[in-house]
Amino acid sequence: MSKNLYVSALLDVYGEFLSEKQRVVTEHYYNDDLSLAEIAENEGITRQGVCDLIKRAEAQLNAFEAKCHYCERFLRLKELSDKARNGDTASVAEIFDIIDEL
Repeated sequence: MSKNLYVSALLDVYGEFLSEKQRVVTEHYYNDDLSLAEIAENEGITRQGVCDLIKRAEAQLNAFEAKCHYCERFLRLKELSDKARNGDTASVAEIFDIIDEL
């Protein structure tokens, strides 16, 4: 998975734990594919300010994931769900194992 998709997935899982400004700026960068300059103009802050907000948000998101592993489990469940729908019965057992861990 590319870094951009991974950070976007982390935002989906942990985004509400960021400050409003961090979440909005990071979503614009990763989900809306806006440049730092575009975000800076829209938010009324400097390009460096945008960069700093994104770096801090990424660090917090990665820290949440390192402690909780919810995003990793979520992505694994999605993968297993596709396999289970295609008849892979072993995937169903692993799905239940992951759910039991939660």
